[in-house]
Amino acid sequence: MSEWAAWLGREEVREDRIGTAAVTRWCATLDRPTAADGTVPQGYHWCLGLPDAATADLGEDGHPRRDPTSSSFLPPVPLPRRMWASSKVEFLHPLRIGETVKRRSRVKAITPKQGGSGPLVFLEVEHETTSEDRVAVREVQSIVYRAAAPEGAPAAPPPGPELKGLDGWSATRTLTPSEPLLFRFSALTFNSHRIHYDLPYATAEEGYRGLVVHGPLIATLLLDLAQRAFGEQPLSRFSFRAMSPAICGDALHLALREGEAGLELMALASDGRQVMAATATRRS
Repeated sequence: MSEWAAWLGREEVREDRIGTAAVTRWCATLDRPTAADGTVPQGYHWCLGLPDAATADLGEDGHPRRDPTSSSFLPPVPLPRRMWASSKVEFLHPLRIGETVKRRSRVKAITPKQGGSGPLVFLEVEHETTSEDRVAVREVQSIVYRAAAPEGAPAAPPPGPELKGLDGWSATRTLTPSEPLLFRFSALTFNSHRIHYDLPYATAEEGYRGLVVHGPLIATLLLDLAQRAFGEQPLSRFSFRAMSPAICGDALHLALREGEAGLELMALASDGRQVMAATATRRS
């Protein structure tokens, strides 16, 4: 832990503006219309205040290089594989087209661990997005760093039998993430991680069976499912945790229901494997 102590509490502030064209493209990516009142869909904050490393400063995986000379405020964790593991989000006020926003990010915690596949480092980052001098979105993001896949490791096995149904869930949707969907989401979020567009890299270098669907894209689709069920700006809180990878071209099953402590949401792969678990609270 001492080797990362200097990064604890480090902050980065970025400003952005919510443009009509960008929001229209976000909604087009999700096959939904823009809101008539000018508010942007919940989850759109993942397009704002993004890191903008130069192409020459990207590492082998497409992420900004992680070394002490990098311009990133994140610690230079040497483990090569990086995954967005989970987030806890508070939606405090709707964001609107035309607003100028500020995103303040802070390194909250750095925790090394030993997993079954080798060393891990968990990084927690707090993000606060403000607009019109008030906090609109507050988030704690958890990122996990892992060792490289063993040389010659086989790609993940093919999926099992097709999932038959989602009994007991009040709202469901099934879609098949395609290459154009992954490409558009990568472009909107300025995400150049090669597992989302470079098939030889995803399979040979990282051991996946195909292109990997972005974790925040799956979370966005769950937020969109809530919007389809309850209308615009439906949630005050939303937490998700990635469970296993979703693969481009495989059916993805989304589901939502009311639970004792609020909303339960999940995403399942075509073989019934849980891809993402989420909980949410409806806006009162």
